[in-house]
Amino acid sequence: MGLPFYQEQDQQLVHYTVEAILEGLKTSDSTVLEYIYKKYFQIVRFFVIKNSGTDEDAKDVFQEAIILIYKRLKDGSLDLTCAFKTYLYSVCRILWLRQLEKRKVRNEVVTDNQVFVQLDEDIEGQFAEQEQFRIYQKHFQLLHKDCQEILQLFLKRVPLKEIAQKMNIKSDKYLKKRKYACKEALIKRIQNDPEYKRLRNEN
Repeated sequence: MGLPFYQEQDQQLVHYTVEAILEGLKTSDSTVLEYIYKKYFQIVRFFVIKNSGTDEDAKDVFQEAIILIYKRLKDGSLDLTCAFKTYLYSVCRILWLRQLEKRKVRNEVVTDNQVFVQLDEDIEGQFAEQEQFRIYQKHFQLLHKDCQEILQLFLKRVPLKEIAQKMNIKSDKYLKKRKYACKEALIKRIQNDPEYKRLRNEN
């Protein structure tokens, strides 16, 4: 899910109801995503920059928040009891404060430019899951291409013989050995990642 990060702000925006915004997010409607960016990005950017961040940080936080809201919509755990703007800002706010904590930046006074709400505890768990998945993806992409393909095929529950044929491996025993070695290499990479260690300590 990508967001259109560009500077066109002066066009008249079509107004979307909260229901239309949520439905558009759920279906990854590019027009709705563009509307959300144009309408709400600047308030998030102001908050991030006022609290030791940059434009790029603001874009990353905004994108992460949209993905998290999308996931909550998909699994039915989103309980919107405030304005969408307030909810989006509150999610971005927590994400950025977590980033500052990770970077060991101490903000004695947090500068807020919007009303925010305290979010339920479940959302903290989703933040952690999102971070864990990002770490997994990062290290998975660093594996040898053959390892990536073997692990993906096993995850899709493709029969052993089909995998062996596709990967041009003649022995089932050797294929299992390769799969084990690839999995162990991935686990070792993840466990050695400082971000993973930090998440483990937090939980």
